[in-house]
Amino acid sequence: MQQSNYTLKSPTFSKLFAALVAGSLALGLAACSKEGPGSSDAGASGASAAAPASGGAVTIGLSISTLNNPFFVSLKKGAEDEAKKDGVNLITVDAQNDPAKQQASVEDLIEKKVNVILINPTDSSAVANVVKEATSKGIKVISLDRSVNGAEVSSHIASDNKAGGKMAADFLAEKLGGKGNIVELQGIPGSSAANERGAGFDDEIAAKGGVKIATKQPADFDRAKGLSVMENIIQSNKDIQGVFAQNDEMALGAVKALQAAGLKDVAVVGFDATDDAIAAVKAGQMAATVQQQPELIGQYGVQTAKKLVDGQPVDKFIPVPLNLYKQ
Repeated sequence: MQQSNYTLKSPTFSKLFAALVAGSLALGLAACSKEGPGSSDAGASGASAAAPASGGAVTIGLSISTLNNPFFVSLKKGAEDEAKKDGVNLITVDAQNDPAKQQASVEDLIEKKVNVILINPTDSSAVANVVKEATSKGIKVISLDRSVNGAEVSSHIASDNKAGGKMAADFLAEKLGGKGNIVELQGIPGSSAANERGAGFDDEIAAKGGVKIATKQPADFDRAKGLSVMENIIQSNKDIQGVFAQNDEMALGAVKALQAAGLKDVAVVGFDATDDAIAAVKAGQMAATVQQQPELIGQYGVQTAKKLVDGQPVDKFIPVPLNLYKQ
């Protein structure tokens, strides 16, 4: 088929074609001018990665080890109340006591480009890599209640767990009149809270002489496990005068096991002073609990994060006061 040359020779078409070409060139130049020298969508890091996650407001990520524990529910509430007061966006993620889930959820916070991450580790060592990942991208990290092993954080906010363990040992030794067998229920192995509370308690009991730790077993800071572990211990040995549980949930589980076994004169000491534990102390079911202030930990966390965003210096360790709640 022969091609017609008519349109190429038409003056009207030539003018139209020229206008279209000029317009295309102009659009191309305008599009290029929107990107500055060296700009790219890939590989954002450093300060750019820590840009606010939404609308220019400060956004803080809060990674909690588990919300199946009244202590951490209170910690979350303290952070939420402070964030609301300060006009801060708070994104909370629950690790459900799973180190792998915590790593994945913190990585998600990093992708959201939050300004600061508050982390309450499930496992103090397991979170090290994801903390390093956050800080390498310009995101500050603050640890709450439990410390991070193997990575640098901007600040650590917690009660003095070792001092709390010592406080429990002093009280229990005095309560038992300086002699007797004690069961120690330990928290999640590898968590700083378990390590520190255990060290404070064990060292002080060892210095007492008359009282001794007959056995210590982990129950993972969990009430149901505290019950089952204590039941197993009682089956093999009922010569028990005292119990120290490294948190209230395990203490409350131990109380049920002791009641079921008919052991009424065993002094049980917990740690955290949750509402259920305080009620148990008032009812005479527990002898005492080391009182932390979880809402204050959450509140301090948000306040410290705001200071970091504003470029203010913060202390490496911010202590939260402890008390002993007893009969």
